[in-house]
Amino acid sequence: MAAPALRGQLNALLDSMFATGIVDEAFQHLRSVEQEGFLAEVVNLFLHDADNILNEVAFRLNQPMVNFDSVGALVHQLKGCSGSVGAKKMNLSCTHFRQFYEAQSKEGCLMSLDLIRNEFYDVRNKLQTMIQLEQQIAAMGPQ
Repeated sequence: MAAPALRGQLNALLDSMFATGIVDEAFQHLRSVEQEGFLAEVVNLFLHDADNILNEVAFRLNQPMVNFDSVGALVHQLKGCSGSVGAKKMNLSCTHFRQFYEAQSKEGCLMSLDLIRNEFYDVRNKLQTMIQLEQQIAAMGPQ
C-alpha cells in the first residue's frame, strides 16, 4: 500500500480515537515528541504494565479474603499509567472502580474490572494498529 493511503488510515484512526474519547491531550503530547521510537516504546511499556496490573488485580479479587487496600493501590497505579499515555476511557474506568473498592464490594470490583479490561483491550488494539501503521510508513522512507 502506498504511503499516502497508509497516512490516511493512520489519520482516520487517530481522529476516531480522539472523537470517541479513547485518548486525550496527554496522548497528543506524547505524539508530539520527535524522538524516533519514543511513542512506540512508551506505548509498549504502558501495555505491558497495564496488562500485568490487571492480572494482579484479578488475582487479588479472586482470593477468599480480598485486601481492598492493595487492590485500590493497584488500580490507582493503573489509573496513573493510563493517564500518563492519555488513555482517557481507561483512566475514567479506573476512577469508577474506586467507589467499589472503597465500599469493599467484591462483586462491584469484579464488574468494574471487566469494564477496565474492555477499555484496555480497546485502547491496546488501537495503539498497536497505530504503531504498525507508523512503522509501515517509516519503512517506506521519506516521501
